[in-house]
Amino acid sequence: MVFVVAWTGSTVPANDDPLRWAADAEGGAPYIFYDPQDPGRVVGFEVDLAEALAQRLGRRIQWVQYDYAGLVSGLRRGDFDFAMNGLEVTPDRARALRLSRPYYVYTLQTVVRAEERRFSSLEALLALNGRVGTLEETAAQRLLEEMGFRPVLYGNQTEPYLDLEIGRLDAVVMDLPIAVYFARPNPRLRFLGEPFGKGYYAIAFRKEDETLAAEVDRALADLAGSGVLRRIYERWGLWNSAQEALEYWDATDVTAEAGRNWTPSRYVPLLLQGAAVTVFLTITSMAAAIILGLPIALLRLYGPRPLRWAATAYIEFFRGIPVLLLLFFIYYGLPSLAEQWALPCSLRFSPFQAAVLGFGLNYAAYEAEIYRSGIASVAHGQWEAAASLGMSRTVTFRRIIFPQAVRVILPPMTNDFIALFKDTSIVSIVAVVELTKQYQILAKSSLKYLEIGAATAALYLVMSVPLGLLARRLERRWGKGL
Repeated sequence: MVFVVAWTGSTVPANDDPLRWAADAEGGAPYIFYDPQDPGRVVGFEVDLAEALAQRLGRRIQWVQYDYAGLVSGLRRGDFDFAMNGLEVTPDRARALRLSRPYYVYTLQTVVRAEERRFSSLEALLALNGRVGTLEETAAQRLLEEMGFRPVLYGNQTEPYLDLEIGRLDAVVMDLPIAVYFARPNPRLRFLGEPFGKGYYAIAFRKEDETLAAEVDRALADLAGSGVLRRIYERWGLWNSAQEALEYWDATDVTAEAGRNWTPSRYVPLLLQGAAVTVFLTITSMAAAIILGLPIALLRLYGPRPLRWAATAYIEFFRGIPVLLLLFFIYYGLPSLAEQWALPCSLRFSPFQAAVLGFGLNYAAYEAEIYRSGIASVAHGQWEAAASLGMSRTVTFRRIIFPQAVRVILPPMTNDFIALFKDTSIVSIVAVVELTKQYQILAKSSLKYLEIGAATAALYLVMSVPLGLLARRLERRWGKGL
């Protein structure tokens, strides 16, 4: 969804045809974020830069809220005029887009817990098989992978530092502006070593918008030469000696490196790894839902009144809250509560544990209702007939009632299983790289959204269509006996 919001305070003359600038405020400080003192407006060093560009260009610039993952595809579709959101200059982006001259020179910064003394460098951490977190599809990710790490990938910049604080990660490597804003003020974290690496942030335009891009290039050169850029960065604590080296950079210089041969042999194995994670999550989560769902259904049908009320409350509660919210609470909220209340256990679940627990709790509510309706569909006369033969209620349920209920239960349960395959796509918020997340990472790296998307869809179909066929076969086979 796209939201259009214009910040207040601009002295640029009104223009009936404003430029639309896309950025994701969810990404946060210090780039662009909602002002804590006035949530009705956005602030950040890129907001200040956009204001200065508007002054130089003599045109009003309107901010468009757009998901960071979709900035490149949205720009190419024409949803907005340019994207400026900490976009790193990469060969693939330079090939597909018209990149401006750089407006910021970034470096990378390693952050660890304040008490960390086991290692003094990333190389030493690699020898310890440590866990390092970073943002997906960034220079930091590529550098860590080249070093031999398998970094834990995140979609925003606050969650890695939270995981670092509570011990799920050993270090976080991200761009220096992010570390300055989030890690430096935190007494529980500290910088490890000096900033390293070097890269550029640039504004992205469509290839056909060369005239607009050239105007922005001239405006950026003017802002750099007049000292305006320096004043903006000093205001946000981002100015350093690296910025003095800002000079014109030709995006075409790196297009030769863009031929990274994104052939099926390169991306299909990675998609298969993501599919394996999806299958594992689906099977284990469904098993947890089945184990929880059947007792809840039985309590609601046959338990004493307080337990029936409790079972009903469970079902209504977990059906009524989004799975996304539940995963956030389990993964990030529970450790904070344990620390705040000084509980004897930390309640720190791994990403897989949190995902299985969240989906298990949520789907158990739906499974319980399926089981309840299936069991209730068996005629009451079956109970009476079994009682007349001297069977106990337990034996009657196990041998007579439940086998008949299974005929009603299995088809909708299979449908839930198929739905769970697709719902696992949201677990990337707790740093699990499943099939959909792997697609997003690969598509953003290669810009082959259609080709890799088709391969991803085929994998989902391979996993789900056989289950659908099984459900319909069960309906035909057992429906005759109902």
